[in-house]
Amino acid sequence: MPVLGQGIIPNTGAVASELTALTRRAFIPSMVVQIYQSRPLLACLMAAAKTATGGISSVTVPVQGASYVQGAWTGYNGAFQQPAALTGAQNAEFNLKAHVCPIPFLGMEGLVQMGHEVVPIIEARMSDAEEVIKNDFVTAILGNNNLANTQALTSINDYADDSTNAATYGNINRTTAGNGFWKGYYQNYAIATTPTRQQVMIMIAGATKFAGGESPNIGFCGFGTWMKLAGDFLGQERYIVENGFSMGQVETGFRALMVSGVPIFADPSISEGEFLFWNTKYLGLYFHEQASFSFSGFYPLIPNNQIGYQGVIVTLAELVGVKPRTASHFKNLTYETI
Repeated sequence: MPVLGQGIIPNTGAVASELTALTRRAFIPSMVVQIYQSRPLLACLMAAAKTATGGISSVTVPVQGASYVQGAWTGYNGAFQQPAALTGAQNAEFNLKAHVCPIPFLGMEGLVQMGHEVVPIIEARMSDAEEVIKNDFVTAILGNNNLANTQALTSINDYADDSTNAATYGNINRTTAGNGFWKGYYQNYAIATTPTRQQVMIMIAGATKFAGGESPNIGFCGFGTWMKLAGDFLGQERYIVENGFSMGQVETGFRALMVSGVPIFADPSISEGEFLFWNTKYLGLYFHEQASFSFSGFYPLIPNNQIGYQGVIVTLAELVGVKPRTASHFKNLTYETI
C-alpha cells in the first residue's frame, strides 16, 4: 500500500488516487534481508572442510583407546616377560547426512515478472536458500542431534559430551568399559559462575589436563557471555600512542579475547552462559565430493499437472570429531544482558 499524507504526497482523496494510478513507484532494485545473522562458528568449520565419498560409514577413522605394548622394569640380567598381543583400536564411524532445500519457480510468476521485475523472485529464493541452509547447519551443529535427530549433523555438544547427554558418538559407546578415552570435558556448574580471565584460564587448564596436556586452540560463546569476559579485560587496557596517532583516536576493545593462548570469539547463535572449546586438528566438516551444495537445475512440473519448475539444492555432510578429549563444553556461566 502506498504511503499517503506524508511528505510531498497528498492525503487520501481524488488527487491522491490519481497520482497513485498514474505514477510509478521509485523502487530501489535490491532486497534488504532482515531475518538472518552472522555465523562465525560455521565459517570456521567450513574454512577447513574436507571431502568424503559414498559408502557405508562414509567417514571411518581408526582410533586407539588402549596400549599395544607394555613396559616393565628389569635388573642386571635384562630379563622380561613374553609380550602379549594386545588390541587397542576400534573404528569411529560416521555416515554423511543429507540436507535438501527445494526451490519452486511458478510458471505464471515468471511470465508476470518478465521485463517488469524490480527484484526477480527466483533470485530472491536462490539467495534465501543459502541462508536457510546455513541456518539449518548451525542449528544442528549446536543441538543435541545424536539423541534428537539422527538424520541431522551431529553436534559439537555431542562431541564434547562426557556421556551425560550423548552416550554414543561416532558409533562408540562412551559408557562401555575401556571407552573412557572417548569422553569430552563437560562441566555444568552447579552455581552460576562469572567468566573472569582467571575463571576461563581455570576452564582451559582443566580441559587441557583432561586432554593429556593438549590445549584447545579456539573457543566460542554468545555475545552476552563474551561481553562479561571482555569486561575483565577492558579495565586493564593500556594505550601506546605512536606517530600513527591522529585526530585524537585510539583503538580499543578486541575482536577476539585471548586467554591462555586460546582466542575466544562471539557467535550470536550460541546460547548465553556457555563456552565451547576444541582443537581444530580433530574436528571438522566433511562434504560429499559430488553433493556439496549441488543444485539439480530446474525441472518442469507438468507431469504433476502444474505449470512451473522445481529445483533442489542437495548437500551431504557430517561434522566429524575424532578426539573428544580435546573438546570441552561449559555451562551456567553468567553473562551481560545486551
